[in-house]
Amino acid sequence: MDALKKGFSMAKEGVVAAAEKTKAGVEEAAAKTKEGVMYVGAKTKEGVVTSVNTVAHKTTEQANLVSETAVAGANQASEKAVEGLESVVASTGLVKPGELTKQEGDVEQPTDAGQ
Repeated sequence: MDALKKGFSMAKEGVVAAAEKTKAGVEEAAAKTKEGVMYVGAKTKEGVVTSVNTVAHKTTEQANLVSETAVAGANQASEKAVEGLESVVASTGLVKPGELTKQEGDVEQPTDAGQ
């Protein structure tokens, strides 16, 4: 009977030792898993921030192009309108064609110096 008790006691000690090692292994694995998940999360966040910044930059570039095109179009339209009005005024005889030159107080064309 003593041999059985001693054998079971040794087995119990072996199970306890294995359980303690398993617990330590599981804790280490959990810590490594957490570390890996945090790393992936940080890299994903960095990627999202970079993507958002890239999209914002491209959107700003496109908005600038659209606004420049709109200003250029408005300038061309106003020039054509002025030319048309000059033609109408000259053809009706309200003003002599030589009088249509630029006079003091006329609006000057804007420049791109402000950009």
